[in-house]
Amino acid sequence: MHCCQSPETIQPATTVPPSIRPSLMATIVMERIGHLFINLQQVRAVPQMLTEVAPSMPGTLRDTEVPGFFRERYIHAGYRPLHQGWRYYFLSLFQRHNETINVWTHLLGSLLVLVKFLQLAETVDFIHDAHAWPLLILLLSSLAYMACSTVAHLLAAKSEFYHYCFFFLDYVGVAQYQYGSAVAHFYYAVEPDYHRWVSSVFMPTATFLCCLSCLGCCYGKYRNHSLRVWVRKVGQVVPSAMAYAWDTSPVFHRLLLWPTSHSDDITAAASGIVGDPAISFHGGQVAFFLSSAFFFTNPLPERLFPGHCDFLGQGHQLFHIFLVICTLCQIQASHLDYLGRRPLYTQLHGEGGAAATIYLVQYGATQVVCVCIAVFMARKVKRLLDCRDKSK
Repeated sequence: MHCCQSPETIQPATTVPPSIRPSLMATIVMERIGHLFINLQQVRAVPQMLTEVAPSMPGTLRDTEVPGFFRERYIHAGYRPLHQGWRYYFLSLFQRHNETINVWTHLLGSLLVLVKFLQLAETVDFIHDAHAWPLLILLLSSLAYMACSTVAHLLAAKSEFYHYCFFFLDYVGVAQYQYGSAVAHFYYAVEPDYHRWVSSVFMPTATFLCCLSCLGCCYGKYRNHSLRVWVRKVGQVVPSAMAYAWDTSPVFHRLLLWPTSHSDDITAAASGIVGDPAISFHGGQVAFFLSSAFFFTNPLPERLFPGHCDFLGQGHQLFHIFLVICTLCQIQASHLDYLGRRPLYTQLHGEGGAAATIYLVQYGATQVVCVCIAVFMARKVKRLLDCRDKSK
């Protein structure tokens, strides 16, 4: 059946006279500009909204107004007051103070690692493929150290006791990352010659150095103001440097051998063909880690501009940024090695993945040991503070 509309129901097409079209376009543009202006106004209102949520949030303090254990060299202002409610410290995530950038660098970094984790989980079978477990350990340990660092920088201003406790937690996260790096490098990045030299001692030594690093950092923090700065730094930096040198030694060995043992790859790369795509990411992770270590051990640029880097421009902030980039390069390199070097690492570590299972169990055991170290040191701090309070 064919239906037709009656002539009176057919609406003529609406036409806009040429003289009106410019004014109509101008009206549409002005409306869109108006909507954009409203949206910008809403964004600018966010700080005011946060202030209304927490109208009693106190301002920040000068270094002379906070206890000595709380002060950082060359940082003169931006310190949060002690003994506030937990709500204040959580909401200080959106406040301008001298820890804001430290919090956000590792908070955003952990989100980047999480996104990478979810992307890899779409193609990598982290449950049934035991050879993927070292990569899983690296991802989990990377998330752990960034999350622990975020919590420490956000909440450590609560009190002297919590200041120590949260940074002990931070050191537990760092130790776990050291272990995760060791597993990924030894499993995926190692060359056969180096594997033969260290196969029986590499992971036991890495596990010991991981725990030693945690202990050294915790004890250095515990003796923060009873030891000279350089002595405390040595106690914290030397064990961590030893752990890094050992954990990354398979990568160093591979990078040193690559120009001679992969001369064909170099020729191919010059022609635009990539022979070993992971090698550039391994080089990047080493470069970015060494850069981060420089800013961790040297308070620059704040030493050159005391009082001018209280919010932005601290060396510790640069340390965070370089370390996040290092971690992302490391994850990418390990993933490429997981994909491209499977015949090699199954030959070195076994087809069934028994070694990976052992490393996964060791990861859990190492976590327990490091947590016990942190709890032990927190109890020592508690006893010290109690004795000091009683003597007043």
